[in-house]
Amino acid sequence: MTMQIEGLLTTIRILDIVDILVVAVILYQLYYMIRGTRAMTLIKGLLMIGIFSIVSRWLDLHAVNWLLEKAITVLIVALPIVFQPELRKALEQLGRGRFINRSSIVDDDELMRVIDSVVHACETMARQKIGALIVFERSVGLGDFNDTGIYIDAVVSDELLGNIFIPNTPLHDGAVIIRENRVVAAGCLLPLTQDRTLSSELGTRHRAAIGLTEQADALVVVVSEETGTISYAYGGHIYRHFDGDNLRNMLRNYLLKSGERFSLIGDMLKWRPK
Repeated sequence: MTMQIEGLLTTIRILDIVDILVVAVILYQLYYMIRGTRAMTLIKGLLMIGIFSIVSRWLDLHAVNWLLEKAITVLIVALPIVFQPELRKALEQLGRGRFINRSSIVDDDELMRVIDSVVHACETMARQKIGALIVFERSVGLGDFNDTGIYIDAVVSDELLGNIFIPNTPLHDGAVIIRENRVVAAGCLLPLTQDRTLSSELGTRHRAAIGLTEQADALVVVVSEETGTISYAYGGHIYRHFDGDNLRNMLRNYLLKSGERFSLIGDMLKWRPK
């Protein structure tokens, strides 16, 4: 075994190492672009189909294996259509010389600053009855929805959020999407929920918040223009009548990456709407 390894090492050339590194960089960049869209969920589904196909072949499940093979054939044909936005984005970045992107890491202290800015902005807008729709991107990327708005790429601040949602301005009707500590885009269009059992009191902003959280693991904060009520949506459900402290604790529970976690359930038990 040792002799075989030594023989393999002696056959490796410098160009082979360069070849492997180039392929690794390309695969990483493809993953980086897919991670910013809903296509990542589709990739996981394809991987699961591949695993099931291997297991069915190993267990001699002929009917299941035949069905999976046909499904894989159909998916191979459909992939260019499904991933058309990602393929177009990759080709555009390659043409602009921006194929290599930089990733950023934001610690909990910076996330706390973002949370405080959002809470302060929501409290101010609630008092003034200014409608707002603020989306926090989590593990499922929202690149497809960023494309429906205006790219901003600015550090989150309560002043920025307040200016975006001023009534009768170009961006006030859409959603703001926040990734880590930056406002990625504003004026974004979100899908409306198709749930017909919702209360008629919920307007378009609330239904858009629920609709997005039905498709992704995003967290969406809503300020009602009619009542000034602060709500948030997650997992296809909406939770209403929050004050600043409860909103802050909720955001900490969902957004902090490490460190102290706050007891949202305990706070909710103590809190009653005014």
